[in-house]
Amino acid sequence: MNYTLRKANDGDLDFLLSLRRITMDNYLLSDGVDISDKEHIFRIKYNFEDAQIIQVNNKNIGLFKASFISEKSQWYIFQIQILPSYQGFGIGRKLITDLCDKAKKDKLSVGLSVLKSNPAKNLYDALGFQVVGSDCSEYEMEYGA
Repeated sequence: MNYTLRKANDGDLDFLLSLRRITMDNYLLSDGVDISDKEHIFRIKYNFEDAQIIQVNNKNIGLFKASFISEKSQWYIFQIQILPSYQGFGIGRKLITDLCDKAKKDKLSVGLSVLKSNPAKNLYDALGFQVVGSDCSEYEMEYGA
């Protein structure tokens, strides 16, 4: 499935809050993590300058937010969320593998965290990410370098 990315802006906040609720609330609840609007908005706005809206046929279908952390020489995927009706088409896999390929070329790693109840961990495992730490609700994972 073909998609495009565009820089997120403040006009996307309602979409991003709805997207986060649809894609994350069940996992967050399962792992005992706060699902208040305040917490969701905080997470959405964190590193917002790196947030990109995923679009298919000019329709907003997801969010990809990855930032370069210079202190760690690492790309870090802060959020990747795709509407359920667009999941399973390889969009998330392609975004992640493209970033991993770029990082590998530059001899950098890619990090992310995933809720323990989130089945996306299976994708990260399949792509070669390794668990490097955990807490009560999340795994910290890393690829490469």
